[in-house]
Amino acid sequence: MYRNLEECIVDLEKHGHLIRIREEVDPYLEMAAIHLKVYAVGGPALLFENVKGSKFRAVSNLFGTVERSKFMFRKTFDSVQNVVALRNDPMKALKNPFAHMSTGLAASKALPMKKSNSLPVSSQEINISDLPLIHHWPDDGGAFVTLPQVYSEDPAKPGIMNANLGMYRVQLSGNEYELNKEIGLHYQIHRGIGVHQERANRLGKPLKVSIFIGGPPAHTLAAVMPLPEGLSEMTFAGLLAGQRFRYSYTDGYCISNDADFVITGEIHPGETKPEGPFGDHLGYYSLTHDFPLMKIHKVYAKPNAIWPFTVVGRPPQEDTSFGDLIHELTGDAIPNEIPGVKEVHAVDAAGVHPLLFAIGSERYTPYQTVKQPQELLTIANRILGTGQLSLAKYLFITAEDKQTLDTHKEVEFLSYILERLDLHRDIHFQTNTTIDTLDYSGTGLNTGSKVVFAAYGDKLRDLCTEIPENLKGLREFTNPRLVMPGVVAIQGPKFSSYAIGEKEMNDLSKAIQEKGQMPTCPMIILCDDSEFLSETMSNFLWATFTRSNPSHDIYGVNSYYEFKHWACDNMIIDARTKPHHAPPLIPDQTVEKNIERFFVKGASLESVKI
Repeated sequence: MYRNLEECIVDLEKHGHLIRIREEVDPYLEMAAIHLKVYAVGGPALLFENVKGSKFRAVSNLFGTVERSKFMFRKTFDSVQNVVALRNDPMKALKNPFAHMSTGLAASKALPMKKSNSLPVSSQEINISDLPLIHHWPDDGGAFVTLPQVYSEDPAKPGIMNANLGMYRVQLSGNEYELNKEIGLHYQIHRGIGVHQERANRLGKPLKVSIFIGGPPAHTLAAVMPLPEGLSEMTFAGLLAGQRFRYSYTDGYCISNDADFVITGEIHPGETKPEGPFGDHLGYYSLTHDFPLMKIHKVYAKPNAIWPFTVVGRPPQEDTSFGDLIHELTGDAIPNEIPGVKEVHAVDAAGVHPLLFAIGSERYTPYQTVKQPQELLTIANRILGTGQLSLAKYLFITAEDKQTLDTHKEVEFLSYILERLDLHRDIHFQTNTTIDTLDYSGTGLNTGSKVVFAAYGDKLRDLCTEIPENLKGLREFTNPRLVMPGVVAIQGPKFSSYAIGEKEMNDLSKAIQEKGQMPTCPMIILCDDSEFLSETMSNFLWATFTRSNPSHDIYGVNSYYEFKHWACDNMIIDARTKPHHAPPLIPDQTVEKNIERFFVKGASLESVKI
């Protein structure tokens, strides 16, 4: 396998998976815009050989397709799957130890290896200003590292086996950061590095941090892997790379021997600066907030170093392909972690964190004549209390009953739920709780609500396949559009405030109710543009679940409370844009026009059909 990033690039080019861009390209918006165009058509990895303002090359879209990722890891992929599977289910090894002997040996050979000799990466000391300072979206606060491997150690138990390697975004320039002396790190306190920082704060000392960029692609992937307990990121990196993670210490900082760049520095207790805005994976800007400040110690680059980057935005993007690859590698990790869970799908089109589809088991009511969710509710609470899944706002969960379901078949799965959803019984809210920090639909930073739709049992309704008459001619609420069976989008007046919004929603509910019952349409979406929302399933999932906060934005026709349980006849979700929402990502049209030069005949990207 690859000893470094250069070997990977040569191999990809040899097999037709990479194109070199010879022309000078501006790191301000142009590089990101080119990447987005090429990713959108399933194009190759891109090596930018002439980055304006920097002597270093840059590469993107390495992980742009699962096929390319699996090609890069073709020699180690199967063995890594086996190791992860054993960590998830150690009984497999006990039942057939000889069958898994090679897997155990592979894991032991992947342990990090400390080197005492002088490191190539530390032979060239540079400044932040020497790097390709890539500015991704027009309103970004500055240049960001989008594929960093952020390394920190537990201050109470130092050493690489108690370290965390995570992918937390890093702001290199802009805002109040003093160029070449300070950078910003965006992470939450419950993440691995946040735990280390909290312990360092209690000890009253700064936390030493090393940021690795580049190296074998396995190291990048290791930084985002949700690994089983006891399998460190550095060991996983060695497994996937087919060679041990090599490291040493310089000035008390851990240095990756194989990285292309290393930034070292300290986070001091209580020191923060404004970080952001940044075009993020929900398809909006994450806004400016105070996050930890890292004071730079030294920046290193190895000879002929290459800067890897990606661009995030409204899904699908390259991080979508990351997610698909991780799912293949981890397999049954979630079902093993949560008893009774058969499948959990974080819906990429909705930005991953806002929306979950899940299949569980329902064994509590085998002898009852009426099937209803019971075990599913306990499973739902386990799901919403597990790792990154706890960031979800919407969870649709059911159990298989004489029908094979697939949460990735989104229309089919959601139809199955809506056919069985008892709107008087099956909607369960959790208010004043946590959501994704990057989600601005809630009541504050990292604050919002959740809702569980737990549906199980016999089919209760046939779903409408045409717009019901009840939803036509509703004065202010116009242009009804069928999104999918049982779901209709209606266009409403521009949202101004929750006080006025509540009145509008109550008026809509009353107007529908006055026309009579409408059992075939359990879900109505009030939106800014019903044609856009109904145009594709992706538009529906994105606009509905990123622009609504369950506790504040779910209303109902003939809604009522019974013993504190909310119920209705038809659910209405207010998915209009609210004044406090973050702005969506809109490309710069001048830049879009300028980058056409890279795709014309005779240019580097003429073979890419956009």
